Amino acid sequence: MRIHAIQTGQVRIKQAQVAGRGYGLRRQLAIFTDADWTGWLPTFAWAIEHPDGVIVVDTGQGGHLLRNRESWHPYLRWEVAFRLEPEEEVGPQLRALGIGPRDVRRVVLTHLHVDHDGGIGHFPHSAIAVSRAEFARAKGLAGRLRGYLPNAWPSWFDPTALDLADGPFGPFASSSRLTRAGDVVAVATPGHTAGHISVIVQDGAGSVFLAGDASYTEALMQAGQIDGVSSNDALSHRTLDQIRTYLSITPSVYLPTHDPDSARRLGQAEITPSAA
Repeated sequence: MRIHAIQTGQVRIKQAQVAGRGYGLRRQLAIFTDADWTGWLPTFAWAIEHPDGVIVVDTGQGGHLLRNRESWHPYLRWEVAFRLEPEEEVGPQLRALGIGPRDVRRVVLTHLHVDHDGGIGHFPHSAIAVSRAEFARAKGLAGRLRGYLPNAWPSWFDPTALDLADGPFGPFASSSRLTRAGDVVAVATPGHTAGHISVIVQDGAGSVFLAGDASYTEALMQAGQIDGVSSNDALSHRTLDQIRTYLSITPSVYLPTHDPDSARRLGQAEITPSAA
C-alpha cells in the first residue's frame, strides 16, 4: 500500500478552537471572544492505494464552498478563513498522481465539516461512507445551525452510513473494516463532532492513523488537550485517551488533518512517540 498526503489549500482558525479554554459551553464560546488567530494551516486529504482499489479519506476544501459560504452563520462568517486555488482541489491533485475519479473505489469522511467534505463533488462514481451518527447530525436545518453545510452537498450525495458494527478494535469501542483483508479500519473517535471517526491503515506490525480532527496536532493529542469545538468534554478526553493507548501498543504515524508536520511525518514514516 501507498498513502498520499494531498494538501487542499489552507485554513486559519482561532487559537481557542485549536486548544480549548475552559469547560463545556464556556470553552465553545471562547472561540468567538478570542482575538488570536493561528497561522495558515494545511487541510489534508489522503489517498490510499490499496489492492481493493483507491480509498480517499476526506476530500478537503472545495472552491465553490469558499465562494458561497453562508454568511448568516457566525462561525462561518467570523471565526474561520480559507484559501484555495482551483488546482489544489482533491480531484486535480489525484489526476496529477495518475488516479482518475473512477479509480477511487471508496471515499471515507471522518466528519462532515466543510473543509473535509468540500471536495465530494469530484467523486460521483465512488461509494462514499460516513458514520451514521455524523450524517444524522449534519442533515437539514438542524445541521446548518450546527455549522454543517448540507445544502452545499451535490444533489446525488447519498452516502453509505457506517454503523461501526465490527466490534472493538484495540481500545476503540467500535469499528468497521473497510477492506476485504481488514487492513484499513474505521474507528469511532467522537469528540470534535459526536460522530467523528478516524481511519487506521495497518502495515505489518505498525499503522498509519488518519486522525481527521480528533486533535489538531500530534502534540495536542499527546498532551490530552481537547479542542474548542467539542460539545462533550468527557467524551473528547476519553477519545484522546484511547488514541494514546492505541499508539502505546502499536507503532504508528499519527496524522491530523491540520497538523503542519503531517505530510513530513508520513513521508519519513516517523512513528509518534507514545505518551500513554
